[in-house]
Amino acid sequence: VGNYKRTVKRIDDGHRLCNDLMNCIHERARIEKVYAQQLTEWAKRWKQLVEKGPQYGTVERAWCAFMSEAEKVSELHLEVKGSLMNEDFEKIKNWQKEAFHKQMMGGFKETKEAEDGFRKAQKPWAKKLKEVEAAKKAYHAACKEEKLAISRETNSKADPALNPEQLKKLQDKVERSKQDVLKTKEKYEKSLKELDNATPQYMENMEQVFEQCQQFEEKRLRFFREVLLEVQKHLDLSNVASYKNIYRELEQNIKTADAVEDLRWFRANQGPGMSMNWPQFEEWSADLNRTLSRREKKKASDGVTLTGINQTGDQVSQPNKHSSSLSVQSNTVQSVQSSYNPFEDEEDTGSTVSEKEDNKIKNVSSYEKNQSYPTDWSDEESNNPFSSTDANGDTNPFDEDASPAMEVRVRALYDYEGQEQDELSFKAGDELTKMENEDEQGWCKGRLDNGQVGLYPANYVEPIQ
Repeated sequence: VGNYKRTVKRIDDGHRLCNDLMNCIHERARIEKVYAQQLTEWAKRWKQLVEKGPQYGTVERAWCAFMSEAEKVSELHLEVKGSLMNEDFEKIKNWQKEAFHKQMMGGFKETKEAEDGFRKAQKPWAKKLKEVEAAKKAYHAACKEEKLAISRETNSKADPALNPEQLKKLQDKVERSKQDVLKTKEKYEKSLKELDNATPQYMENMEQVFEQCQQFEEKRLRFFREVLLEVQKHLDLSNVASYKNIYRELEQNIKTADAVEDLRWFRANQGPGMSMNWPQFEEWSADLNRTLSRREKKKASDGVTLTGINQTGDQVSQPNKHSSSLSVQSNTVQSVQSSYNPFEDEEDTGSTVSEKEDNKIKNVSSYEKNQSYPTDWSDEESNNPFSSTDANGDTNPFDEDASPAMEVRVRALYDYEGQEQDELSFKAGDELTKMENEDEQGWCKGRLDNGQVGLYPANYVEPIQ
């Protein structure tokens, strides 16, 4: 009696399993989305690095083909994410809503119907079982009383002090107990027989309700199997024609890389085959001389680049016209090369010396593809960009050190595992020092307490109040 509750509980478990399956699919969809975003970010960053790097020609296009492959695969994984959430997740949600109906007082209608069905089918048999238990208890009590009466009578016969009247009472007690045993036994057997007669109908009624529960559970099990097969189809990219085409196209792009063609291109554009600009006679011009004096000198000097100058009357000094270069301390500015000319605008007096270091480009390539190379073979006056008579003053505008960035202590909000050698790894709750503010791609430069310096996503940390 009452063991049907395990079958009833299975209905509630079915509803919970629908929630579990939806959560499982939702987590996988989130993984697909994050993976697609990481592929896109990786492709964008490396495509920029390769295009700006020293690689050229067909090998460059073959290298960039990997970034194109990542972008296309990213799109496919976003489609997988969409299929999981828009089709599979919603299908389970709708089926659950149709299969399970909540009641006003709590619980599900299907659970209550099964509970009531089992209780109704079991009630008559349970009532007879209760009668059998009562008859059994009465019979056993009568047998115990009979045994006790017989024991007392036997003991009284051995006692000479007991008078005949008392002995007669004990004998009557034994007789009555024997009759009670016969009556309770008969009643016990009768109730047990009635229970046995009711058992077939009881089993039939219980099995009928049980089969209804089985049919309900069968629908859920078949539905789960159907959904899991659909999820498998959405996850299996090996059967997607466009997925195969991505790698077929990638292989073709790599095979088109031709070393001979690249060497021929380099000879024609950067070697003896390039167009020559032989020196020719040029007339002197005052305007030309002024323009040359204002032109930015693109010269690599120990990795130092000036990205801004604060020109004031008492800071600008007249440089030596016979000097071919300007000496600047290497520890004043740290940055990669820039094409900004601080002398283009004569009226710009509000600019300041700034610095910016792109760690990712620095760690991959030592120079950009389109950089200008110095031609330090002449000591002529025209090579000095500071030879203009417009510069005045008695001090060097580059003597002041660039002010370092303000360091801020931050705390990690999430775990982050560095994907590159120049990236930091930390756990949620770890503290570190932010050394540079967020760049255009959302990265910050920081330092762990163990001294390691590197990059990390800006949105993974928060300032420590």
